[in-house]
Amino acid sequence: MTPVLEEAFPNVSRETRERLALYDSLLKKWNPVINLVSPSTLTAAVDRHFRDSAQVYGLADLDWRRWTDLGSGGGFPGLVVAILAAGAGHPGRVTLVESDQRKATFLRTVARETGVPVEVQASRIEALPPQASDVISARALAPLPALFRLAHPHLAGNATALFHKGAGWKKELDDARAEWRFDAKSHTSETSPEAVVLEVRELSHV
Repeated sequence: MTPVLEEAFPNVSRETRERLALYDSLLKKWNPVINLVSPSTLTAAVDRHFRDSAQVYGLADLDWRRWTDLGSGGGFPGLVVAILAAGAGHPGRVTLVESDQRKATFLRTVARETGVPVEVQASRIEALPPQASDVISARALAPLPALFRLAHPHLAGNATALFHKGAGWKKELDDARAEWRFDAKSHTSETSPEAVVLEVRELSHV
C-alpha cells in the first residue's frame, strides 16, 4: 500500500485501497503496450486518474442501480466507480463501454483480479442497445454537444449525467444549448482548478 493512495483515499476501506493499488500496478504494466493513459501521467496516476475519477462517485445520487461509463478507455472514471461501489457494498451495476478490444481486455483483467463485478461492453457507443441508466459518466470523450447525442439514448427517467470537462466547458455548454434543453451544475475539480465535473439532468432535444 502506497502512502499516496492512503492520502488520496483516507475514507475508504483497506480492501478498497488494495484494489486501487492493484489497478494502479496493472495500469503501469499494460500502458506501454496499449497506451491506456498518457505516459507522462503514470507517475502521478493516483491523483491524475484515480482521485479525479472518484469525484463522480460522490456526486451521484445514492440510490442509483445502473451506471454506464461511455468510452471507458483505461477505466476512468467507470472502473474506479465500480471499485468504490463494491467497497461500500453498493448493489448497483456498472457497465463499461469501450470499443477497443485490447482496452476492453484490460478492463476485464482488472475487474477479475480485483474481484469487482462489472460488465464490459466491447462495442461502439452508437451500436449499444439502450441502457436505461440512472447515471452516465464520461471523461475526455467528446465535446458536450456530441456527448449529449451519445448519452441521451441510454438515460433512464430522472437520470444524471456526470462529465469531466476542461477549461473550455462554458463554451461547450453554450454550444450544446443550441440543440438541447438541460439543467447543469458545475463542480470545480478537486484535481485541476480550471476543470469541472458537469452534473446534467433533464436532458432533452430542443
